[in-house]
Amino acid sequence: MTLLKVLEYPEPILKQVSKEVVQFDSSLEIFLSDFIETLNSHKYCVGLAAPQVGNLQRIIAIDISRARKPHPNNGPLILINPKILESSNFKNVREGCLSIPDFTANVKRAMNIVVAYQNVQGEAKTLATKDFEAHAIQHEMDHLDGILFLDKISNPASELFRRVKY
Repeated sequence: MTLLKVLEYPEPILKQVSKEVVQFDSSLEIFLSDFIETLNSHKYCVGLAAPQVGNLQRIIAIDISRARKPHPNNGPLILINPKILESSNFKNVREGCLSIPDFTANVKRAMNIVVAYQNVQGEAKTLATKDFEAHAIQHEMDHLDGILFLDKISNPASELFRRVKY
């Protein structure tokens, strides 16, 4: 397994739209192994999107059990070609990003979502989730469309904050 380099803003690839995964083969499995190892190598990291490591495929990994505070969750998730089918209960929540390491921001996110996706074998799945897990999935899915949390704030003076380093 190999640790992949996490790209940081203003890297141009972070603003590109990812392509759907169409081949579920051994090369995908190798990438996913490295991808998960990369996510796990960052303390408290709860999500990663393939574009953040230079791969323009519609793949995200989520594991909110890695968060500082415990949250109800579905365990480690790999969502390939995810699409949000339903969203409700919107709130402003604080979020950070490995690709924007020095800042966090308040972003409006749905606290309840239903997402369709494919698993690593290419099988169609659906997941209903809420709260922090829903929030994390939306953040990572934004990366697949070249959207960063910086793009979602209208007033940096009141919505952008220097990250507290632990």
